[in-house]
Amino acid sequence: VQLQAFGGGLVQAGGSLRLSCAASQRTFSRYVMGWFRQTPGKAREFVAAITATGSNTYRADFVEGRFTVSRDNAKNTVWLHMNSLKPEDTAVYYCAASTTGTLYATVYDYDYWGQGTQVTVSS
Repeated sequence: VQLQAFGGGLVQAGGSLRLSCAASQRTFSRYVMGWFRQTPGKAREFVAAITATGSNTYRADFVEGRFTVSRDNAKNTVWLHMNSLKPEDTAVYYCAASTTGTLYATVYDYDYWGQGTQVTVSS
């Protein structure tokens, strides 16, 4: 499956962004979808994930309730809603699809990746 992430940009601290990830195939509904982020020189880190049906989500502790993940399988799209953004949230954000069926998949368990979208939060 091909994934395309978009919606990043420059925002002031405290602001909001919504990232979108569009999938190319109807089999999208079979995948756990995850969001990760990466800054230069650091490993890619988990942000949030959502089950194939959208019934459950899992988020990294640093999200602190600021981010939510949702999906619409009819639209082959998953979103990451980011509120109360902080400068330390600045990163390239990636969406990914996993066939493992678990919310707790590591970066190594994701099979397909989007190209990433840059989020920059100014102080």
